[in-house]
Amino acid sequence: MHQEEAALMKQQYEALEEIGRGKFGTVFRCFHPSSNQFYALKVIDNGLLSDATDRHCLEVEAKAMTFLSPHPNILEIIDTFQDAQTSTIVLPLCQPRTLFEHIADGPLPESHAASLAKQLLEALTHCHELGVAHRDIKPENLLFDEADNLKLSDFGFAEWFGEGRTMSGLVGSPYYVAPEVLMGKDYDEKVDVWSSGVTLYAMLSGIPPFYGDSTEEIFEAVLRSNLRFPTTNFRSVSSSAKDLLRKMICRDPSRRISAHQALNHPWILSADLS
Repeated sequence: MHQEEAALMKQQYEALEEIGRGKFGTVFRCFHPSSNQFYALKVIDNGLLSDATDRHCLEVEAKAMTFLSPHPNILEIIDTFQDAQTSTIVLPLCQPRTLFEHIADGPLPESHAASLAKQLLEALTHCHELGVAHRDIKPENLLFDEADNLKLSDFGFAEWFGEGRTMSGLVGSPYYVAPEVLMGKDYDEKVDVWSSGVTLYAMLSGIPPFYGDSTEEIFEAVLRSNLRFPTTNFRSVSSSAKDLLRKMICRDPSRRISAHQALNHPWILSADLS
């Protein structure tokens, strides 16, 4: 796209107040007069993309989100344009509070956690069926639209995998990264199932299953994978929910269930009945 075209497209969106700020840029609420709709405008400063890895993440995010659309639980890209100074992505306007903020208020009721886990697993099953692994599932990357539907976002670490093809590389976030990633092994899309299981554990208890006072201690706890359900935090959590957590947060990837299998677990199916 020529810079003149990008400038014209950018003018179609009226940037309003700032609603978020990240490593590479700023997110604004914006208005699109011709459609009479409000959106989120993510403006990335190209000068802050310090190396090829940063630029790769930006390209991967746009490609993956476009490839995976449409899906009710995956954030879609409305528009993208780029000039010499900035790269701009137009996204649906989501609520300011992510799942992380909801968990920070305390554990979620079991029926609510089951409903959210179902939506996350629906998104993951879709990704995995199309050969895309997210590789950074965590509560901060789970947004909500105006109708309270969960939306999986931030695909900068996404990777394509094919039939029998594995992935490599240390990506993800300390509390949520799978042990095989930390071990430097090749791995498959089940790293997303592990991270989703850790996220579900946090939804039900308000705390992560593996923690420490430093990144190194957290990684050591993840590698030990000593999964426990302390009575203080899990007294009112059902045995069916714990069974699913054990199958998702399973140290051996060959024994860990897939996203599709998790979606068909009795506890997740019960979310439809509540």
